[in-house]
Amino acid sequence: MTWLHNYSRLLAVATVLLIAAGGMVTSTGAGLSVPDWPSSYGYFMFAFPLSSMVGGIFYEHGHRLIASIVGILTIGLVICLWLYDPRRWMRWVGVAALVTVILQGIMGGITVLYFLPTPVSISHAGIAQIFFCLTVSLALFTSPGWHKTYEATKHNDHIISTLATGLPILIYVQILIGATMRHTGAGLAIPDFPLVLGGLVPHTWNFSIAIHFLHRLGGIITTLAIFATLGHLLTHHRTRRDLIRPTWFLALLVVIQVGLGGWTVLSQRAPLINTAHVVTGAIVLASALVLGLRVNRHRFPIENPLRLSTTATRETS
Repeated sequence: MTWLHNYSRLLAVATVLLIAAGGMVTSTGAGLSVPDWPSSYGYFMFAFPLSSMVGGIFYEHGHRLIASIVGILTIGLVICLWLYDPRRWMRWVGVAALVTVILQGIMGGITVLYFLPTPVSISHAGIAQIFFCLTVSLALFTSPGWHKTYEATKHNDHIISTLATGLPILIYVQILIGATMRHTGAGLAIPDFPLVLGGLVPHTWNFSIAIHFLHRLGGIITTLAIFATLGHLLTHHRTRRDLIRPTWFLALLVVIQVGLGGWTVLSQRAPLINTAHVVTGAIVLASALVLGLRVNRHRFPIENPLRLSTTATRETS
């Protein structure tokens, strides 16, 4: 169903916009610019005067508006899945996305009401990435290619299975370390790049320096893992364009991401650069997830051709 796939893609794109808006809130320090929740200075969210959206209020209230729209889109998608998608497991993936976005909204409210507690802020960032992964998964599962590549994905290559399955986990951990660094104010604990306090490793240590250095070390490990995956695919699965293309995209993205990380430090955490780093990290995670799901396509239930055909007929009638 092309329209359902397009709807899923729209939700994924809207989620990228939401992550960007959240990144700007953190990067500009606007997290408490609207101190009440779920109201905004006593107004119903959608009734807040646009003329009052200035300074940090623009970023914080704008973030809330985008989050609400994403929530509405998610509800609509779940309804469509239960009405039109015959795959039971797929419907529950949609429900998982809805539960996650609701939890994300609640965590955002708690973050404001309790004055940006660090553990809650980090959790808020982590759940956002999980929700994004679910929206990307829904877009992939509703794509025409997903229904056509079952046989092509059968293989006995345990190396690529391990690499492709482990990459999203590795990148997600790296993102959580980055969120910890960002929300504990450790983003400039090491103010030079590519050197580390003038050397290769810190000559002095505290929590901020340790978490910052761990994030840089994680970036190196992630980059090596991505290029190792690309090298293995080019050597053993060169004809698998459905795997090669997202891996090349991953390799390009991770190089950009490393550059943005260095630029963030050298620019003294300029909001736009910092936010671009956050958004690119999310896209790196999503790209790795797509690769992992495609490599493991054979592990998913085979769709019933008769039920899918019936659904397609109902759509066109």
